[in-house]
Amino acid sequence: TPTQPAGVSTAAAEQLSPAYPARAAWGTASRLRAWQAQAVRAYTEAAPRDFLAVATPGAGKTTFALRVATELLAEGVVRRITVVCPTEHLKSQWADAAARVGVRLDPHFRNAQGRHGAGFDGVALTYAQVAANAALHRARTSAEPTLVILDEVHHGGDALSWGDAVREAFEPARRRLALTGTPFRSDTAPIPFVSYAPDRDGVRRSVADYTYGYGDALRDGVVRPVIFLSYSGQMRWRTKAGDEVSARLGEPLTKDMTAQAWRTALDPAGEWVPSVLAAADQRLSEVRRSVPDAGGLVIATDQTAARAYARILHQVSGEAAVVVVSDDDGASGRIEEFATGTQRWLVAVRMVSEGVDVPRLAVGVYATAAATPLFFAQAVGRFVRARRRGETASVFLPSVPHLLELANQLEVERDHALDRVLTAEEKGTFYTPEDAELAAANRTEQASDALLPGFEALDAQASFDKVLYDGGEFGTGGEVGSVEEQDFLGLPGLLEPDQVSTLLQARQAEQVKAQRRQADGAAQRKENSGVDDHRRRAALRKELSSLVSAWARRSGTPHGVVHTELRERCGGPEVALARTEEIEARIELVRRWFVGRR
Repeated sequence: TPTQPAGVSTAAAEQLSPAYPARAAWGTASRLRAWQAQAVRAYTEAAPRDFLAVATPGAGKTTFALRVATELLAEGVVRRITVVCPTEHLKSQWADAAARVGVRLDPHFRNAQGRHGAGFDGVALTYAQVAANAALHRARTSAEPTLVILDEVHHGGDALSWGDAVREAFEPARRRLALTGTPFRSDTAPIPFVSYAPDRDGVRRSVADYTYGYGDALRDGVVRPVIFLSYSGQMRWRTKAGDEVSARLGEPLTKDMTAQAWRTALDPAGEWVPSVLAAADQRLSEVRRSVPDAGGLVIATDQTAARAYARILHQVSGEAAVVVVSDDDGASGRIEEFATGTQRWLVAVRMVSEGVDVPRLAVGVYATAAATPLFFAQAVGRFVRARRRGETASVFLPSVPHLLELANQLEVERDHALDRVLTAEEKGTFYTPEDAELAAANRTEQASDALLPGFEALDAQASFDKVLYDGGEFGTGGEVGSVEEQDFLGLPGLLEPDQVSTLLQARQAEQVKAQRRQADGAAQRKENSGVDDHRRRAALRKELSSLVSAWARRSGTPHGVVHTELRERCGGPEVALARTEEIEARIELVRRWFVGRR
C-alpha cells in the first residue's frame, strides 16, 4: 500500500483559513465553511475521477481543494499533486497554501528539469507551461498516481492548443479536480475535462458537480455586497475624416458610437477620469473611516493610461499610487506589498486575474474598455472577498449599457455554453422599435475600423448617473459634487446587505421628493415671476451647506474655514446676506474642488 507523503495533515487542512490566503470571514475561523464541508462530502461520497466545483470569487476554493488533496494523499489514492493555474503569481500562492497543510509543491519547477525534486510532493504549473510540453507532463502524470487540480479551469480553453495540451498531459491522472469562479467563457471553446448537457433550448452547457454562487455567498456573509456607481457625461471627439462628433455616454447609441464615447471618457486628458477618480477617492475616505486599511484599485486599459491615472490619483489624494503592469519586473511583489500595506490606491493593467487576492480592496474604478462577461466578473471578483461582517464594496463604472447590464446580473448563475446563443437581432425579435433601429444601424455602420485609427478625444465631461445594487437602480442623477452624488458617496463603509438596500431606497425617496419640490417651486416662480425667489435661494443655501459639510469631512477643514475661503474666492458677504448668484458661484467653486480643480 502506498504511504502518504510525510507531513500531510487533514487536520491542518481543516484548520486552514476558509478563505486562504486571506483572513477568514467573520465567524468562520478554524473550521471549514458550510459549503466547503458539503462540497468535500459530495466529493468523498462520489469518489469521481473528474469533479467540477464552481464557487464565487472569495469563497475559498483553495481551502476546499487542499482538504480534498490531503484526504486523497492520506488514503493513498494518489501520491502526487499537480496544480495548474493561470499565472506565475498564483503558483507561489498555491505553494504557500499547500505548505500550511504539509503538502510540498514546487512553484519554481521548469519544464527543462524533467522531474521535480525528491523533497516535493508535486508541482505548481501554469497553463502556458503545460501547453509548451504536454508530453513531458503526461509522462510525469503517468509515473505516479496523481491528483491534478485545475485552478480556474476555463483557461484551459484560452487557445485550441492549450485545451489539447491539457487533455494530453492529464488524461492519465488518477483524479482531476477542476475549480472555477467564472465557469463561462466569451467563446464556445470546450473546457477540458468538463461535462456538458443540453438545456431546454438545446444549448450544451457545462455541468458542475457542486456550485456555490455569489447570491449564496452573500446570504452567508462570505462575500461583500457590491454597490455600482455609474457616471455618464457629454463626450466630444474627432474622427479620422476630421469630423467632430458629440454624444452623451449612456444614451442609446450604435455600437460604434458607444465604443467611441467610452474611449473618449477614459482619456486621462479629459475631465471624466479626474472627476470619477476624485469621487472614488472620496468614497474610499468614507470607507476608511470604518475600515482603516481599505484600499482602492483602478483597472486600466494599457500602461500609458495606468501611469496617467496614477498621476491624477496622486493629485487628488495626496498619496502616490502603486502601479502594476504585467510587463514590469516585480509586479507580483508589488501586489503582495500592497496587499499587506495601507496604501490607498493600486492601478493595474491585466493584473486582476482570478485568485490574485488583495482582501482589503473595497473601492474600484473600472477604467478599461474590456467588456467581456468573463473579464468583468474577474474584475468585480477582486472586491468581493469579505473579512468581517458589514464590509461593502463600491465599484465606479462608465454608464455604458453593456457594463450596466453585467452589473445588474452579478447574482445570475452562468454556465459555459458550447453552442452559440442567438441574439434578439439574429432571431429577428426586438423589445421595442428603437431596439430594431439600433440593430439595423449596427448591421450597416462599420465606422469603428475606419474611425478608431485616427481617433482623437477632444472633451469629456462627467456627471453622476445612478447607483446599481441587487438588480435595482437608485438615484436621480446630478452634477459632480452635487448633493445627489454626495448622498451616495457618503454611505457608511460598514453595512449589512439588507441595510444597503434600505439606505439606498431611503436616499432615492429623498431625492425624488426634492425633485418634486424643485418642480413645484419652479411652477410657483413662473406664476409669481415678479416676486423675489426666496425659495430658490433657500434651496441653494441648503445645497451649499451640504457641500461644505462634505468637503470639510473630506479635507479635515473646519466648516467656518471653508465658508471663509469661499467668500474670499467668490466675493460677497456671509451666506445669510449673500445674493442668490453669489451662493451659486460658491456652489460651483466647491464642486470643482471635489474633482481636484482648486
